[in-house]
Amino acid sequence: MSVAALPPVPHYNAAPPTKADLDYADLATIDLSKMESAEGRAALASQVRDALLTHGFFYVINHGYSQSQGNRMFDIADVPFSCVGDEEKQLYSDIDQELTGWYQAYKLRQYWHIDAGVRDQLEYINIDRDVHKQGHPEALRPLLPEIEEFARFNHVNVLFAILRLIALSLELPEDALVKIHNCNGLGEAFGKSWRGDYPRSAEDEEKTNNVWLKGHTDSGSITILWSQPVAALQILGKDNKWRWVRHVENALVVNAGDAMDFLTGGYYKGTIHRVVQPPPDQQQHTRLGVFYFTMTDGDVKLVPFYESPVLQRVGINQRCEDNVAPTMLEWRRERANGYGRTELRPSREKGVEEEIINGMVVKHYN
Repeated sequence: MSVAALPPVPHYNAAPPTKADLDYADLATIDLSKMESAEGRAALASQVRDALLTHGFFYVINHGYSQSQGNRMFDIADVPFSCVGDEEKQLYSDIDQELTGWYQAYKLRQYWHIDAGVRDQLEYINIDRDVHKQGHPEALRPLLPEIEEFARFNHVNVLFAILRLIALSLELPEDALVKIHNCNGLGEAFGKSWRGDYPRSAEDEEKTNNVWLKGHTDSGSITILWSQPVAALQILGKDNKWRWVRHVENALVVNAGDAMDFLTGGYYKGTIHRVVQPPPDQQQHTRLGVFYFTMTDGDVKLVPFYESPVLQRVGINQRCEDNVAPTMLEWRRERANGYGRTELRPSREKGVEEEIINGMVVKHYN
């Protein structure tokens, strides 16, 4: 599609970067332009291994999308929030509880309980990688070809590259993880989520200690976040301190989730992260996020890659026995159906609450 043929959309004006002096996490940067040679992939695989073992997050640069292409996607990402009325949003806000547990399009505000009686101010829309599997608000329909191409780019150009590097870091065949991330089988994962985090009242901020989304791990294998300037994302370090994730222009912020933890026998753990109130100079801005959440194929049983020489050397720490291990679809559905809707119980760990899913403890961090 030529630039001249692109449907017009209002330009999204992003917030200026914060000038606050924040304690940022020191995250590695993975340069995908070095993927061309075997030597380059080996070096990147080592970087990815170290990044996943330390912070569990890393940046990706030179991924193939230009700054202007990325800006266009943020323009499109704002359309379902700024160009769609509340009544039309309600028409696309059903939850597929039986199959996936995910919202088939919109997750509206005030649905999740955060803390102390305060409900969320987070609104997002899920769009499946196959855009024809669901209905869409009218303002998005002319943009579906671009959305579908963007999802394909994230999956093939970015996700597959990351999965190949992770496989190499485990001394597995390069395509070992790619082969189970087809997303064309049972319970296909949704392709992209656009999210708006809206400012809250001072009273609600005080009740929740400025936490907008409790510390958690993602349920899938890899999450790809397109970096944006509003500082709100924090990750929990091994020293039990929360640190901010710095905005890097036209970079991707990548983290591992529960499925990667299962598949690597606890070697690459799901990363604990949360969303908090931005610093004062950004508190009047909406945080618009563009995400690509990925899962293995729905029927993949989440058991370790026992054939990995690395896992054989370091030892495997399973979350459950193989005979009761969930499939990706089962784990995704149970995590999604419970989030923000089930009553959590206090943990013995300070500031931690728990729920039980498939016999396994899932922690939430205040």
